[in-house]
Amino acid sequence: MSDLTPPATTDDEEIIEGGPWIDDSPVTAARALFLGILLLMAGNGLQGSLIGVRSETEGFSVTIAGFVMAAYFGGFLAGSRIAETLIAKVGHIRVFAGLASMASAAVLIHALFIDPITWGLMRFMTGVCMAGLYVTEESWLNDLATNQTRGRLLSIYMVVTMGGMTIGQFLLDVADPDGVKLFLLSSVLVSASLIPIVLSASSNPPLAIAERMSLRELAAVIPTGIFCSFWNGAAIGILMGLGPVYAVAVDVPESRLAVFLAAPLFGSMLLQWPVGFISDRVSRRSVILIIAGIALVVCVVLAGVTEGSWASVGLMVLLGAVGFPIYSLTIAYTADWLSNEKLTAGSAVLVRVNGVGALLGPVSASVVIGVLSPVAYFWTMAVCFGVIVGYLAYRIVVTDAPESQREYVAFPARASATAITLMRGQRKRIVD
Repeated sequence: MSDLTPPATTDDEEIIEGGPWIDDSPVTAARALFLGILLLMAGNGLQGSLIGVRSETEGFSVTIAGFVMAAYFGGFLAGSRIAETLIAKVGHIRVFAGLASMASAAVLIHALFIDPITWGLMRFMTGVCMAGLYVTEESWLNDLATNQTRGRLLSIYMVVTMGGMTIGQFLLDVADPDGVKLFLLSSVLVSASLIPIVLSASSNPPLAIAERMSLRELAAVIPTGIFCSFWNGAAIGILMGLGPVYAVAVDVPESRLAVFLAAPLFGSMLLQWPVGFISDRVSRRSVILIIAGIALVVCVVLAGVTEGSWASVGLMVLLGAVGFPIYSLTIAYTADWLSNEKLTAGSAVLVRVNGVGALLGPVSASVVIGVLSPVAYFWTMAVCFGVIVGYLAYRIVVTDAPESQREYVAFPARASATAITLMRGQRKRIVD
């Protein structure tokens, strides 16, 4: 399969406007939404790390813990479709309230029933709820966006989402992970995210249902996007899903545990825009190849440094800085080959492929770690990044790059196709 010639566009290409909201500024109108997202992601970030830590301290094997953590990504895959159906019936605010309440209850059930099957089911349920909440939030942003505020809204969304997740990691130090207080705190944060949303004066925005596009159809146009999306999803799924399990298995000091887990999330916000700036001006595939190569080297070095040392923390920051932007770059590269009419449908395929990778990555890695040793946590990620490097090196040699590129946009790791529709209408720039 080969990449087809991308559709021709002009600087006068029609821009799709955001929906009508009565407010002086869309960014101002989104303040309540961003506050809700911040609280929600802080609670979700705390919950994910807490369950990973407790799985190990409760005596779950690494393999079982891996399946429990991966169940979240399975739920996330199913959740977006469920949310679209619910939003169409009852509206965004009610769906947000209902899913946030379910996610809050799921956290508490973890504290009541310490059992891997129950935890796996609740992680799946949390994934369903979080996917639906993402779709709801991003539909709201789509309706708020105008040509002038599109990039600004997405930038704030990126920072708030990843910043909330980072805050959640540091909340591990608030109480003993072996007690119930952190479960209660996570539940409170998720529930509190409802307050700014339901009290907002804004009305329900219209729901934009993504068009349908088959995996085979997208693969015929741009196989590189599918390949990189899957393997990056696997790598990030391992990084975030099994990070807490690894940290406890190698006895990372409690004083450094939260910092170690927060390091890649903090790193994810450092290079998104510099990498995007460069990728808008040179070959996008070359940029992905380089940062995936750096991620590969970092994983190899991490496998040899002292577990939980400050050197490992610094390397985890670097791993997050180069690992997370691959998702945004892959979306941008795929968008370079698609017309506006196909952009949302193609992005939806990429999101699902990335989700499958995020599901299978931790499951496979947990088995390998259980058979070998905790250090295989880094080697399995190294394999994922290595596959991306090898594939891109081959593609660069045998196929041409697109003649024109859209503007790069940074997305959180679990952003859905609903957010990616905000790229629609962005004018393309010619790569010299």
